[in-house]
Amino acid sequence: MYKISLITGDGIGPELSESAVSVLDTIHDKHGLKFEIAKLSAGDAALRETGKALPDEAVNAISNSQVCLKAPVGESAADVIVVLRRMLDLYANIRPAKSYPNMPALRDDIDMVIVRENTEDLYTGKEFSLGDASVALRIISERASKRIAKYAFETAMQRNSKKKVTCVHKSNVMRVTDGMFAKACADVSKNYPDVSFEQMYVDACAMNLIRQPDQFDVIVTTNLFGDILSDESSQVVGGLGMAPAANIGDDFALFEPVHGAAFDIAGKNIANPSSFLLSIKMMFDWLGAKYNDKKCIDMGQKLESTIFDLVKTGMKTKDIGGDMTTDAFTREITKNL
Repeated sequence: MYKISLITGDGIGPELSESAVSVLDTIHDKHGLKFEIAKLSAGDAALRETGKALPDEAVNAISNSQVCLKAPVGESAADVIVVLRRMLDLYANIRPAKSYPNMPALRDDIDMVIVRENTEDLYTGKEFSLGDASVALRIISERASKRIAKYAFETAMQRNSKKKVTCVHKSNVMRVTDGMFAKACADVSKNYPDVSFEQMYVDACAMNLIRQPDQFDVIVTTNLFGDILSDESSQVVGGLGMAPAANIGDDFALFEPVHGAAFDIAGKNIANPSSFLLSIKMMFDWLGAKYNDKKCIDMGQKLESTIFDLVKTGMKTKDIGGDMTTDAFTREITKNL
């Protein structure tokens, strides 16, 4: 029995959460994997109701679970996800970008992963005013850089692909901070002779994601650059609706869709749940590896292939040009599972 905490979120979050629960319930009933799901409130609604975007009850429930799923939250997102990343030391942000059929991808052979350092850089929020100027501190440490580089190389070793790591930075301008990150990645690369290693400036990487996205396998980069490049890579493969994400530490992990709460379509039952469901696929991969559970690994593959086969037939929700509701799309997934 796996204990899963589920932050139901804001905007389209509750609708996507219901889709996720339907899929997990089907797997629970039909495939011998058992779950105990605790639904939690965090985000804008929780802030209005309790005065805290991340209430203490939610923190306690997450701490007592084995893994967390998080639907998108609204304006208070930083007070939820950034706090959880630091609190639980979820140092690796993992964002796959993969071509799926009948999506407006630039190419049909894109299959990459962006491994983003998740605890440092400008996102530590160390900002202050200095006279008529504002200053933000960019913090890059050797420890965190080597830790995320190791994760990237381990990821490349596990993938049935090019076995290639691209370290992305801007050390020609930020010689101290990005210089440290680049050196740390290069040092770690020496321990992985079977993985090819290259370095690329972030502006060149942004260009090549459009020009030659098929050349990439695993990209490892710093927090801010990774945040920007992963959204770009999602658009390269057809949009955020098919983009899952993971926040992974040594002992805990949180999985979420890349996109936001989409308040403009909330309550209309038209949101594409695929990003969240593919995040559940990543959750199964992580649980399978952590607990040596082949059922989880197999279930993750089955869930992804089910989504792949469904969109291949042209079935899509209304928000991405199809004619299906969120509920109807979810029912097709559960039926095929």
